Amino acid sequence: MEKQLNVGIVGTKFMGKAHSNAWKKAPLFFDVSAQPVLKVACGRHEASLKEFAQQWGWQETETDWKKLVARPDIDIIDIALPQQLHYEVALAAAKEGKHIFCEKPLAMNSQQAEEMLKVCEDHKVVHYLNHNYRRTPAVALAKRMIDEGKIGRIFHWRCAYQQDWIVDPSFPLTWQLRKETAQAGPQWDLNSHAVDLAHFLVGDIATVSALTTNFIKERPLADESTSGNLKAESKGEAKGEVTVEDAALMLVQFTSGAIGSFEATRFATGKKNGLTFEIYGSKGSLLFDLERMNELQYYSREDAEGYQGFRTILATDGSHPYMQHWWPAGHIIGYEHAFVHAVVDFIDAIETKQTITPNFSDGLKILRVLEAGLTSAERHQQVIIS
Repeated sequence: MEKQLNVGIVGTKFMGKAHSNAWKKAPLFFDVSAQPVLKVACGRHEASLKEFAQQWGWQETETDWKKLVARPDIDIIDIALPQQLHYEVALAAAKEGKHIFCEKPLAMNSQQAEEMLKVCEDHKVVHYLNHNYRRTPAVALAKRMIDEGKIGRIFHWRCAYQQDWIVDPSFPLTWQLRKETAQAGPQWDLNSHAVDLAHFLVGDIATVSALTTNFIKERPLADESTSGNLKAESKGEAKGEVTVEDAALMLVQFTSGAIGSFEATRFATGKKNGLTFEIYGSKGSLLFDLERMNELQYYSREDAEGYQGFRTILATDGSHPYMQHWWPAGHIIGYEHAFVHAVVDFIDAIETKQTITPNFSDGLKILRVLEAGLTSAERHQQVIIS
């Protein structure tokens, strides 16, 4: 009989859907070492929860996450919740011996992250932090090329993560815009992805200098019952204070000696989910744009004189990471596929008793950089990462 792993998911909104799709698709396209079973979906509102479970194929529902994590028949807890809720669920799940698949950013601060990591290590559970962009084939290809020495010694990293969903001053004060529920703005939400990619592709960050700003200080109060993915309606005329930054800029130096920049903003008009990075080295360069996620731009100084220039690699060939499990070359994949790749690698880590990256250790390292950025912006001085 094929081995099964029972999954319990906590969270039924945007990430709950993305994760559910990944659990369902992984064994259809990949030869997974154990069959994930969509056992229990957990959410606060029973009516919408049942609709979610029926839509995505979850066998049972539960409105109390504490009961879910205590169930002896559950092997994996999938935390598809906003970051202010990760800490308590992760601690309880680890103490029950459950493997953890967790959305980013890891926690509200590095102190929470340290405790989450320790408890997971103490109870010897596999813990994964879903910075899914690492598993985009073009990004994974960039990592392979860097490791193979294709671009030589890295000098520069430039990254921008740009969205525009709060440009309108009438957009309401959702949980993402309040410090008590989000910790920070794009510095936390967007730059967590960017810093993870920098760690993955370039290496550890040693120093940070940062600037943050607010463009709109007050917004209408939100009717949270209407909140969806980056959309909501206001309730009445009352307004509240925006207590997180609207945009953040960081300048960093890596331990390798390379230097880098990060821009994270929700005020880049026309940008919906624009994540770009540029890496410049002694032998060549790599450029990536998430809005053209199947493509990687590559420049090589070793090309013959007169033939040098940026070329586009369409990362859909069977030789590219993960792509042999999808469609013929040239048949592009999308945003949701990186989640599938994460599920496949996570199951493999459980079955082989290996670690998977990024994990809670990586998440802690990311939060220390993000916190250093906020401290730098507040104090107007460079911060050394300890």
